[in-house]
Amino acid sequence: MSAAYFITGTDTDIGKTTVAAGLLHAARLAGLSTAAGKPVASGCDVTPKGLRNADALALMAQCSLPLTYAQVNPMAFEPAIAPHLAAREAGVALTVQSLLAPMRQLLDLQADFTLIEGAGGWRVPLADQDNLSDLAMALDLPVILVVGVRLGCINHALLTAEAIARDGLQLAGWVANIIDSKTARVEENLATLAERIPAPCLGRVPKLKMVTAEAVAEHLQLDLLD
Repeated sequence: MSAAYFITGTDTDIGKTTVAAGLLHAARLAGLSTAAGKPVASGCDVTPKGLRNADALALMAQCSLPLTYAQVNPMAFEPAIAPHLAAREAGVALTVQSLLAPMRQLLDLQADFTLIEGAGGWRVPLADQDNLSDLAMALDLPVILVVGVRLGCINHALLTAEAIARDGLQLAGWVANIIDSKTARVEENLATLAERIPAPCLGRVPKLKMVTAEAVAEHLQLDLLD
């Protein structure tokens, strides 16, 4: 039986991809087939094969299914700016409909464990009045929330959890990613998050000297997901 999740974060640059790659690696260690999608990515490098995004490539490296880059990241833009602005500059209509078909095709491959990773936080704008959260709603996927643990993370995490619930989606679990090791009262902050987020904590990823999917996977508990 296959399982699929939409993975989002409390902000940008809080380790969403790091955790996603770790979850995919943990799934592979458990003997599961894996697939992943990064529907839209800005901040891509120009290569002989076309635009390539480091986050999408990191996800692709943990996919056991033989996916093409376009299957993983159908919408890629060079400027490292908000996706809707990058798409507008490129003359591309970035809508939920434009992302829905490739992500459904990815899900149709029926990998044992599939992750669709958003960009930035939950309410990232697309074209018109669409948001990236609307894609998660259209796909009707349970959500995994990556909390970047630093000053202010409690407010960001709880507001995001509330928005996910208000959008009618299940919060399947959350991961604490320690991005600021000097954050005061880390244990108390994590305890508060655990008390207030209505989903299991899938793990706590410390500040790692060498950030690899293998190292991150050691701190995650995949079996806590429904």
